[in-house]
Amino acid sequence: MASFTSPTSLSFFSSSLFVPSSHKTVNSLSLSRPAKSSLYPFTIRSELTTLPILSFTGEKVGETCLDLKSAPPETARAVVHRAIITDQQNARRGTASTRTRGEVRGGGRKPYPQKKTGKARRGSQRTPLRPGGGVIFGPKPRDWSIKINRKEKRLAISTALSSAVESMTVVEDFGDKFPVPKTQEFTAAMRRWGIDPKEKSMFLMTQVADNVKLSSRNIGTLRMLTPRTLNLFDILNAERLVLTPAVVDFLNARYGMDYDGDSEEDGEFEEGEGGEEDGEEAAQEG
Repeated sequence: MASFTSPTSLSFFSSSLFVPSSHKTVNSLSLSRPAKSSLYPFTIRSELTTLPILSFTGEKVGETCLDLKSAPPETARAVVHRAIITDQQNARRGTASTRTRGEVRGGGRKPYPQKKTGKARRGSQRTPLRPGGGVIFGPKPRDWSIKINRKEKRLAISTALSSAVESMTVVEDFGDKFPVPKTQEFTAAMRRWGIDPKEKSMFLMTQVADNVKLSSRNIGTLRMLTPRTLNLFDILNAERLVLTPAVVDFLNARYGMDYDGDSEEDGEFEEGEGGEEDGEEAAQEG
């Protein structure tokens, strides 16, 4: 009996997210510092992986290297989990509100006498036990935001990218390959790159041309991002990641071992939390 093998998923909830990569590792670096407790040492790994570069027609035209920081396997899931929970919780508006029995309208007069009616005692028509009454322990406006260190969030993104190298595809810049918007031509190009348009894919480009944006916006499984809108959720939710050589250089410079810390460019290319949508569209009520 033939066995069915499901495609590899980059979902964080998949147990195979942080399995060791089968790509050939050229170099491996380790950065460590003394920790306050010997039980929780601080370590950061860096693996240099070679990725082929495809042309617009799908032919291999060169190679590039991806060298990103990565948390050790025993703490990788915890780092990524904390970052994704922070992003989702900070997207909540916290505007859900209900009225208590003291805030609903009516209920000022006792509906009927206490005795001699044969009915249960009732002091108000707006009691939480009756329709139209107040709500017991209902939600009130609140601030759901929580804090995460900038370096910790950056490490979570680089760890997620490092775990997805097996599903990465590097393509030459194709911004000028679409003289007119054409979704059919864009899907044909995806098939030449070995990407199924029905799979969840994320395209990361330094700058998205207008015709490229218009050609890809009707593909419901595709996300077109830039370094400004790069976020952890879209990385984990995608089954295939498509990068350009310029983006690979950007990732190596920002998430590599040579990155010292915050700089003036951090404000220009700060990681996003919800993709290209505005905060109002990505927020959840409640």
